Formats: sequence, structure tokens, C-alpha cells
Amino acid sequence: MQNYITRGRLQVAEQLDTFINQQAMVNTGVLPETFWQGAEALFAEFIPKNRGLLEKREQLQRAIDDYHKAGNPVSGPSYKAFLKEIGYLAPQPTNVSADTTNVDAEIASMAGPQLVVPINNARYALNAVNARWGRLYDALYGTDVISDEGGAEAGKTYNPVRGAKVVEKAKAFLDAIIPLSKDSHQNVHEYRIDGDTLAVMLADGTSTCLANKAQWLGYQGEANKPSTLLFVHNGLHVEVQIDENHPVGKTDPAHVKDVYVEAALTTIMDCEDSVAAVDAEDKTLVYSNWLGLMQGTLRLEMKKAGKTITRAMHADREYTSSNSNDTQKIVLPARSLMFVRNVGHLMTNDAMLFDGKEVPEGIMDGLITSLIGKHDLLGNSAFKNSREGSIYIVKPKMHGPEEVAFSNSLFAAIEKIIDVPENTIKMGIMDEERRTSVNLQACINEAKSRVVFINTGFLDRTGDEIHTSMLAGAFADKATLKAMPWIKAYETANVAVGLRCGLSGKAQIGKGMWPVPDEMKNMMEAKVSHPKAGANTAWVPSPTAATLHALHYHQVNVFDVQQSLDENFDGLNDILSIPLLDSTDGLSPDIISRELDNNVQGILGYVVRWVHQGVGCSKVPDINNVGLMEDRATLRISSQHIANWLEHGIVSPEQVNRSLRKMAVLVDEQNASDKEYIPMTPDIENSIGFLAASDLIFKGKEQPSGYTEPLLHARRREMKARLAAKA
Repeated sequence: MQNYITRGRLQVAEQLDTFINQQAMVNTGVLPETFWQGAEALFAEFIPKNRGLLEKREQLQRAIDDYHKAGNPVSGPSYKAFLKEIGYLAPQPTNVSADTTNVDAEIASMAGPQLVVPINNARYALNAVNARWGRLYDALYGTDVISDEGGAEAGKTYNPVRGAKVVEKAKAFLDAIIPLSKDSHQNVHEYRIDGDTLAVMLADGTSTCLANKAQWLGYQGEANKPSTLLFVHNGLHVEVQIDENHPVGKTDPAHVKDVYVEAALTTIMDCEDSVAAVDAEDKTLVYSNWLGLMQGTLRLEMKKAGKTITRAMHADREYTSSNSNDTQKIVLPARSLMFVRNVGHLMTNDAMLFDGKEVPEGIMDGLITSLIGKHDLLGNSAFKNSREGSIYIVKPKMHGPEEVAFSNSLFAAIEKIIDVPENTIKMGIMDEERRTSVNLQACINEAKSRVVFINTGFLDRTGDEIHTSMLAGAFADKATLKAMPWIKAYETANVAVGLRCGLSGKAQIGKGMWPVPDEMKNMMEAKVSHPKAGANTAWVPSPTAATLHALHYHQVNVFDVQQSLDENFDGLNDILSIPLLDSTDGLSPDIISRELDNNVQGILGYVVRWVHQGVGCSKVPDINNVGLMEDRATLRISSQHIANWLEHGIVSPEQVNRSLRKMAVLVDEQNASDKEYIPMTPDIENSIGFLAASDLIFKGKEQPSGYTEPLLHARRREMKARLAAKA
């Protein structure tokens, strides 16, 4: 039974109350009575508004369902007129110009990878924040970017044949971004500092220099024996590290032991889709880790090869300037700039009650993560996150401009409670709901003094696409969905609208996740499309992937690309073209069965970890045993897709149930080596994870906006109660 502390009309779970008063609020300058009175007023004002926005979602959905049930056109002028009539398509303001100020360079003027990690996992969080710099040699050696051909297999011991391939590729990268006046980095015998010049000695005894001498910024070590040389290209930094005693360095003519690249410029510390947080215990852990990051105290001790390893946040990197007249050290951040992603408007949480009822979790997140963020503003840490004095919050799953306006007002009210200047709290807008996509310019306008981020994502966006038009007809299979006009128009319009609203130089325009952590060769071939599309960031599934994806931002100058794009692209007609099956002729029984099994396996593989183990993000084997980095968005698209096919008779309930039982056996087999795994079989009828997966499919049509959270949270709480009873 949860114990609560009464704070006016608020009741706060005891462990969360203790955390806020004894840890989060300490040294913020915010008095307890001020905070709790402000919190009470905040919930009193915004709970009814929050409820009204959710009711608006349901009203619009009922109107759209009725429209489709009546057999009205699913595209064209009459369909667009209907959406305008019901207020789904809002009037779009013209001449929108974002005027966000105090934005850090990592967001405004630099382009590079972005990590998204569950904040309740301290190891993932620390790995991500320290992924600002990545070892290129390691990233190449340990992935399939380097082929195994010619005896270059990666084994348990170092393979010099593979190592040679790594060095060759890395130095080819240096030739491309830091070219010499003549010859190649492959043939460098020595990098020598000669006054304010970097002299490069070649194997043939001649010397050369950089083609662009301004690219060399500084060094570490002594001028006559530097250990690190610092360069810059496309606004990103690169280190060439030198050590003649290192196992790799001693075999290299120039004693280069590694190349470090500036990689994950930003990280989203996630409280939402990658986190299973359903109660006060879970939320307190989420907030505690965020506090540790803002105070620089988050640490983790691990046992590895019999030794205790301590992980903590990296200190900044210092260099002597290449300009001998500059006596000041060059200091570069060693840590990824952190956003925190709050939850959306839908869910409530019993970590706090207001007038005896669970509070909207998004309001609670905004209040507490902002309070914690003030520690960074006040310098209550050995490290600095925002050097410009901002708190960065990504706000997901907002439907249209009214909901963005709500978040804008919420942030303004929170700023008064925690006593920070207006617009300190910046907003990242996730363009993952259909009503946001078709009204994106109006959404940006509602937060034009806060917006620092917009992005796209196939999974959630498609889940909402299916749910919104559930009754319009049967949707195409997922592979076909990705190739239809609506998705390309959505991706293109997101960038065009962002540029039209002046986000270039002020905010990130982002693209979605590469989901296959073990297929880096394919990522390197495919993900260069993101900077080429004008996106100055894109999501990657690991620090290694960030290191490799960073190379794309050297290959493509995103800000030059943005200058060349058509800001007037609209694409609305294509975005509104519902991606339905033309007919069922192309769907053979085998195709239908494969699609169903693939969806069901993905749902079960993720849900069983979420519900049984509280794991919100992990590498989950797909039906072909390919590990995919999955979060809750996977469930939304897959469950909505099956629900749609059930609605329109493409599959039957019996087929779905057979697939669920068959795939449960497969998923159990795939997780057999996990000692913490709780199998679904053979007692499927009493497996809470299995029942959750079944609910997501068969009750998917009725779920608000097709979201999975209500069902998942209920089943996770049920599971926690069962585990507690057994303890």
C-alpha cells in the first residue's frame, strides 16, 4: 500500500516526496512552501485543460470514424474540406519565424548524431552522455563496416590483418576531411609542430602541410612530442592520437594509435517510450538519475574480468592552442548535450494524486525535471550541460497546435514556480502524430520562442496514421507503407516547414532511428540520406553507431544543403493520402501469414520484457533472429496494423490467436539464455505478458489514439504485484 504525504490538495507518494524535498530541491533556491503551493496551483489550472485536450482528440476521432463509416471519399477536396470543418486541419499562420534564444551550439549550429536512451538505466545513460567522442578504430574494427574478407575476421584476439584494414579506412577518412597539400595520411612518417605550423613528414623524406592550415586547432602533450592533434571540419572536431608505445601506435609509421571523432552531440534522456515507469518507485528512479546527470554525480560500479570498473561522466577535454600567442587553453565538451524527454498528455500516474485522483504524468514530469534542470543553470555540478543557460525538454505525442500551446503555457507556469527567466525551458516537438504533421507550421508558431527540435519517426507516425483512419479500409503491409507517397511527403515537409519557420541555426531538424545495431555497414550506406535531406541530426541506437554516423556529417555539410532546399514544399495532399491497400489481390495467404507472424512476434518479443522485467528498451530479436533496437513505438504500429486487418477481414481472430501461441514459443526460445527472463509458455493463460500482447491487438481499435500505454501500465502493475507477492 502506497503511503502519501499531503501537500494541500496534492498527495505525494512518500518516497517521491522525500526525494523532491531532500534531494531535488536542495540548493536550487526554491523554497519548499513556494514549490508545493506552486505545484498545487499548477495542477489545479492545467488538469482541466489537459482533460479537455484529450476529449478533443476523442471527438475528432469519432467524427472521422463516422465519416468513414458513411462511405465518404478517403481523399481529395471533399476529404480535406471535412477535416477543415471539424477542426482537424487548423488555419496555418503565415510568416512564422522562430525566435528562440540562448540555444547551445550542439543544437543550433552543429550537425551530428543523437542518442535516445532510457534514463532509468544508469549504464545506458552514462554511456550515452560520454558518447560525445568516439574511437573510430574501435567502431570500425568491431562492426561489419570492415569486411572479414582476406583473413580479416574479428575474433577474440586482435587480428592485425583486420587492424590494417581499419587503419587504412580511418586514414582515408582523414584524407577526405583534413587533406594534405600533397600525398596522403597513409604515408605520414611524423606529425611535427613547428612554431604555429603543423609540419607533416612523409615516408619519402619530404614534408608537406595541411591543405587548409586553419583546420589544425591545437594539441595535447608537449610541442616536441604531441600526444593528440585537434582538427575541425564542418564544425565537428577530430583528434589524431599518437603513442609510440601503444600496441597499434608502435606499428604505425606516424605512431597514430587512434582517431577520435566528435560523435553524439546530443542525447535525449528518455522518460517516455523507452522506459517502463508505472508508479512512484519507477518515477523516483527516473528523476533520481536525471538529478545525478544534472549534478554530475551519477556513477555506476561494474565488475568486469574480476575488476571493479567505475563509470562516471567524463571531464572536458583541454588542448594547447595552435596559436602560440593564445595562452588560453582550448576547452571542448566531453559530454553529449542532454535533453530530457517527458511523457505526453495521455497518461496519469499515482506517484501524485490531486483531489484523490492520479495526476497527468506529463505535468508532473515537466515540473520535476525542470526543477532538477535548475541545478545545471546554477552550476551545482562539476560539469556543465547547457552553457547557454537553457533546460531542454522534448515533448512527445502532441496532437496539433492546441496541444503545443498547452505545453508552452505549462512551461511558462513552471518557470515561475522554479524561478528561472521566461523561455529558459526549451521545447522539442516530436512530429509523430498525423494532426501535428498536417499542422506543423501552426505547431511551431505556438512555441516559436521555445522550439529547439522537430523530428520525424516512421513507427509512431504510422501507428497514428492507421488508428486515425482505422475505418477507411485495410492498410497496406508495412513494407509497402514505407514506399507510398504519404511517408516521403511527410519526411520532406517536416524539413521544409522547419526551414520555412527559420529553424536553421536555431534548432535541430531530426530524423528517426536506425533500428539494427549489428548492421552498421547497411547503416553507413543508408543513413547518409538524412544529412542529404537537410536534417542536422538523426537518431542512432548506440555510441558505436554515433561514431560511425558522425562520418556522414563530414561527408555532407548539412547547412549548405539546407540553403539549397525548397522551403515552400507543401505535400499536404500526399500526406493526407491514406496508405490503403489498392486491393487484396496481391496479398496471398502466405504473405498475410508472414506479415501477421512478423507483427505478432515483434509485439510479444518486446511486451514480455516490458511487462515481466520492466525493460522499456532493448535489442529484441525479430522473427529472423535479427536484433532490433525496440521501444514502445514498435507496439503501436504493429498492434494497430493487426487491429486494422482484423477490422477489415484480412485476418481472423482465430488466425491471430494461432499466431500468438506459435510466436510465444519462438520468443521464449529466443530468450532462453536470459536468466532474468520469465517465459510465457507453457502456462500461456496465466502469462501476464502474453495477455498484455493479446490485449494490445484485440483491444487496439478502442485504445486512445492507438496508444499502448494504458494496457501496458495496467499489466506491468499487475506483474509487479505478482512478483511482490512471491517475494
